[in-house]
Amino acid sequence: MEESILIIEDEKRIARFLQIELEHEGYSVALEYSGNSGLREALDGNYDLIILDLMLPGLDGFSVLRELRKKSSTPVIILSAKDDVKDKVFGFDIGADDYLTKPFSIEELMARIRNALRKNAKSNANKLVYDGITMDLSTYEVKRDGIKVELTKKEFELLKYLIINSEIVLTRENILENVWGYNYIGETNIVDVYIRYLRSKIDEPFNNKLIQTIRGVGYSLKKEKDED
Repeated sequence: MEESILIIEDEKRIARFLQIELEHEGYSVALEYSGNSGLREALDGNYDLIILDLMLPGLDGFSVLRELRKKSSTPVIILSAKDDVKDKVFGFDIGADDYLTKPFSIEELMARIRNALRKNAKSNANKLVYDGITMDLSTYEVKRDGIKVELTKKEFELLKYLIINSEIVLTRENILENVWGYNYIGETNIVDVYIRYLRSKIDEPFNNKLIQTIRGVGYSLKKEKDED
């Protein structure tokens, strides 16, 4: 499956040049020419990497990156004529993975793209992501919309199972068997108790509720707007 790249660049000549070169290298490429449309596409699409200009109509590139990092860890390479050290430092501080100044060498950009994609693939092997929730399976760190959430070990395991099976309706029996184990002996309402604990940390402090109760069946991790 080819890797996909979103280019957010208002200079159409540069954007088209990048598209041709990247497609020649086997990447799937999409173009956006403003900060507002670029941010929407970055959040709605499923891209492996984003190339971001800074001087954009509408939202500037820094604002796009700041908003994107509230929801997504997709690698971002800033490609800009701004070559001031302060701009570079600020870009890295708010979440850029790399920063390349214009004029640039296409060979160097390609090398940086390959490097960012390699690092992201390695990182994603130990991460689960769902609609603003990120779980690092190696450090047990959980964040929602960039905010760290402290979970107990069992809450972590429950959230992990829900994310792996997101959009699927899970019975209490499914959850009990896979999170607590087949040999669990105790109150069967333990699932409801821990769902309540998890909601208080993952859902209640945030606008969009994700842990849905399916009456008479069990639970499902899905966006609130999808609920029947």
